[in-house]
Amino acid sequence: MIGEPLLSVDRLTTVFDTARGPVSAVDDVSFEVRAGETLGLVGESGSGKSVTALSLMRLVQPPGRIAAGRMIFKQRDLLTLTEREMQKVRGAEIALIFQEPMTALNPVFRVGDQIGETLIVHGRATRREARARAIELLRAVRITDPESRVDDYPHQLSGGMRQRVLIAMALACQPSLVIADEPTTALDVTIQAEILDLLREMKAALNLSLLLITHDLGVIAETADRVAVMYAGRIVETGPVREIFRNPRHPYTRGLLGSMPGGRPGQRLRAIEGSVPLLDDLPPGCAFNPRCPDRFAPCTTAPPPDFPAGASQTAKCYLHDPASHQAPSATHAAPGTSHLAPRTSHPAPRTAEPAPRTSRLAPRTPEPAPRTAEPAPRTSHPAPRTPEPAPRTR
Repeated sequence: MIGEPLLSVDRLTTVFDTARGPVSAVDDVSFEVRAGETLGLVGESGSGKSVTALSLMRLVQPPGRIAAGRMIFKQRDLLTLTEREMQKVRGAEIALIFQEPMTALNPVFRVGDQIGETLIVHGRATRREARARAIELLRAVRITDPESRVDDYPHQLSGGMRQRVLIAMALACQPSLVIADEPTTALDVTIQAEILDLLREMKAALNLSLLLITHDLGVIAETADRVAVMYAGRIVETGPVREIFRNPRHPYTRGLLGSMPGGRPGQRLRAIEGSVPLLDDLPPGCAFNPRCPDRFAPCTTAPPPDFPAGASQTAKCYLHDPASHQAPSATHAAPGTSHLAPRTSHPAPRTAEPAPRTSRLAPRTPEPAPRTAEPAPRTSHPAPRTPEPAPRTR
């Protein structure tokens, strides 16, 4: 059952300091995750999804830093907590499943010890109890023979099994919110389906909220309740998953859905033209405007705010700006709206101009008449030629 907002992110901005100045990897991002729901955060590689996850956990390393915003979790702003207070939140109340299990797991420690460490640090088990609890968690995530696997090192496990170990670590303290950053990356299709089924089961059994980060729209369609679409560090569209797939309101979302395979046999796959811009060299206005088939004048003026785009959707697109919608031409020419009235008055004189042109054609019409008359004498010559064959026949 989906309830009140558990996590509310308001205008979060995370920057990386470079020689050319700060570069925003997450730019003015706002969203919320409600109790018991799965929010899918989707976008191309490099759009800022993983940096958003690290920002929520306050794990962004220098030269990165959180520059602005608020992250309200259970009535507390995570940005105002001390590091010691934040350590009590990580793992116990908010857990993160990292993108690459081989680099997330420590190669020199047994997987059972790594799961047990989470329980010990947060006071959920003693050192003796931690091993038994780790075996239970491995069994819960469907690892066969957990009593022996608990003593394995990460390199002794397959990719799917390592991913299950990370899920077991994330669920060890039964947190309220789990952030899954690309949990099915580099796994084959059957293992992907098993991991997604496992996440759904654990979410239902433990009444978790899930922030699912992925670039795979198929995963989002199967798993999420709501979707936030991210591009170049900004969330460009949000809405319920069915509405987003049925009626996408942002041109970027339409491009993502249009590029998915599964159309008619022989139909050419559509792709979004161009590539994601560099974050330190974004185009003016909307970051998507160089690739957008619907761009018009306001798109290059300033980044668009959120506009209502239906009963339950919002989109950062000037196509949904009531002011731009009233005068669509105003987009191609800011003078457009002022021009439209005079231009409607001009057609009367322009319609009158063709009349003289028609009269000029009148003299040209008789000119062909003499040319048509010239062939008449030529047609008369064959008459005498017709009798000539008669004497030859005699």
